[in-house]
Amino acid sequence: MNIKKDIRFRVYVAFTGMCLFGLAILIKVVMLQVKEGPKLRALAENIHTRSTVLPADRGNIYTEGHDLLCSTIPLFDVFVDFSVIDSTLFYQNVDTLSRQLSTLLKDRSSSAYERELKAAYRDKEHHKYWSLCKNVQYNEYQEMRAFNIFNRGKNRGGFIVEPKTNRINPYGMLAYRTIGLWRENAQTVGLEATYDSVLRGYSGSRVEQKMTGNVWMPIEGSVIEPKNGKDIITTLDLDIQGIAEFAVKDLCEKYDLQYGTCVVMEVATGKIRALVNLGCQDDGKYFEDFNYAMIPTEPGSVFKLVTLTALLNDKYVTIDNIVDAEGGRIRFGNLTMKDSHFGLGKLTIKDAFAHSSNTAHAKLANQYYYKEPEKFVAQVKKLHLHEKTGIDLAGERRPVVKTPESKSWSQTTLPWMATGYEVQITPLHTCMLYNAVANNGKMMRPYLVSEVKEYGKTIFKRKPEVLEQAIGDSATVAQLRACVEEVALTGTAKSIQSPFYSIAGKTGTAQVADKEIKYSDGVYQGSFVGYFPANEPRYTIAVVMRTKKRAHTYYGGTIAAPVFRMIADRVFAAGKGWDMPSDSLDRSKAKVLIAQKATGSSYHTLLGAVGKYAPVREDGYIEQVSVDSSKQLVVQEQPVYKGYVPDVSGMGLKDAVYLLEKEGLLIHIKGKGKVRAQSVAPGTIAQRGQEIVLELRS
Repeated sequence: MNIKKDIRFRVYVAFTGMCLFGLAILIKVVMLQVKEGPKLRALAENIHTRSTVLPADRGNIYTEGHDLLCSTIPLFDVFVDFSVIDSTLFYQNVDTLSRQLSTLLKDRSSSAYERELKAAYRDKEHHKYWSLCKNVQYNEYQEMRAFNIFNRGKNRGGFIVEPKTNRINPYGMLAYRTIGLWRENAQTVGLEATYDSVLRGYSGSRVEQKMTGNVWMPIEGSVIEPKNGKDIITTLDLDIQGIAEFAVKDLCEKYDLQYGTCVVMEVATGKIRALVNLGCQDDGKYFEDFNYAMIPTEPGSVFKLVTLTALLNDKYVTIDNIVDAEGGRIRFGNLTMKDSHFGLGKLTIKDAFAHSSNTAHAKLANQYYYKEPEKFVAQVKKLHLHEKTGIDLAGERRPVVKTPESKSWSQTTLPWMATGYEVQITPLHTCMLYNAVANNGKMMRPYLVSEVKEYGKTIFKRKPEVLEQAIGDSATVAQLRACVEEVALTGTAKSIQSPFYSIAGKTGTAQVADKEIKYSDGVYQGSFVGYFPANEPRYTIAVVMRTKKRAHTYYGGTIAAPVFRMIADRVFAAGKGWDMPSDSLDRSKAKVLIAQKATGSSYHTLLGAVGKYAPVREDGYIEQVSVDSSKQLVVQEQPVYKGYVPDVSGMGLKDAVYLLEKEGLLIHIKGKGKVRAQSVAPGTIAQRGQEIVLELRS
């Protein structure tokens, strides 16, 4: 009996304990639901949901001629998860997959691929994210996903891709520093930096929920679409940019210079048609490494135009007045001003400018402004040389123009300023100044972007901006133009005269002292700034070339003026801004017959067949034969440089293909007729195997 009571008691105790335990669980559940439920539900939801950023497509950069200068393309890194691939599937298809990869990627043999794939598969538990290849283009990715094994997808074929974007410049280094290059988490330069807020757009987002099989699915209604970046249209002209870059590079290599920069500006508008900045690298090659055109330096003799403008505006002189250069040596204070060539005596101010006499200009400035130097500085400021040009390109530095209140102003400052020392302006300022003379006194602000477009529709269009309506009255401007024309007729730039068009400009040579360079180091800056044609200006070109230490060749007339002439020749011949024949054989208003461009050997064969003679060269030249008004054959030569892409525009297909294939280029042809455009700019270094597209039109 006692045993039964004991058993019954134990059962009651166990039952009561179970009831109490169950009640405790129930109470806890209720507490979780009521008190901690919302918090825990949010935590669970966070574990199974995520917010994903949807990146916006960055806008493109185009020229006004619709050439693509910079764009974003998708790239893919490909990985393989061998742990999910069935062994039978793998070994039955690995040889085919290896051949497919070798054929597509062309980076190794199919046998090498097969060895690597099998080795990775044998240790598949450690190769769940095996790197196959990187930076695969979109068309290659599409082809690869259809390969054997990979066509089973991620869960059975182990095919994993990580998409990313890559910003490219289709024309390589052409205008590289001006266009810039956007890189994520890295410094951006050029137009990419200046117009970043326009180009980048706005990222979107979406909330995704984790589903069975570790798959993330977007939650309906959670998507905020990205707003893609806008496109910008630049004023750069690819043809002129290519010509300018080739010319600067050619002279830099010829004279082993430290750097060269060139600005080509459209006279009437201020549009920058080309901007070249080439610096010498450690390996001796030249690269767009720094925007030298926007860095202030002592300009040298090209600044004499400022001195002449001040004197004419203040009505102190006319260009026919006589000035005594005193043999090219005059003392000011404790310093002696010298000409680069001695012997100049009494001459007109016009001739003093043409022959770039330092002593004459320093003497005139000192004579008329010694007691009122602030009047000279006021004239400098009227030309906007004391402030930034305001060009829409990041990185422009402020010029340095001394005033009588400056601590460093001395009794020699004024005469030295008059010849381009003790003042620092950028090549862009110099170009802007000479462009004003070409534009009948109207000074235009230089600019690089003319339009902004969104989905093909123009939302902003920039109009040319006048900085100064007139840098002087009509008499002043006429005298300035006469002086800069004289430089190319009888002065320091007479060697670059052209029989086809007139040139106006000014040479400049300055010893350099900046950063760690002293005047005694023998570093020089040679310049030429001018415009053409002088009678009806279309383009202003500023060329500034800097030598290395103790250079033997440094005069602006030698290292800079030829760059101007090379660019002007090619631009004029290409008809940039002029009416030119559009057919292969056309009669112009001047009754001149012009044939299409061809190789010298082709012309030699053709003219020989019809019994005509013209002095054409068979090798290394592109020729263009015309008949002038007196019915005489005239030959224009265009040299072809080995290792560089030739200019085949205007040529027949046969001759164009011959020249390009000689440089090892792979040619793709669009259309019929003559070559009207080429995808790789003339003067670009030819890379064997590089592809080039020729656009033909009848």
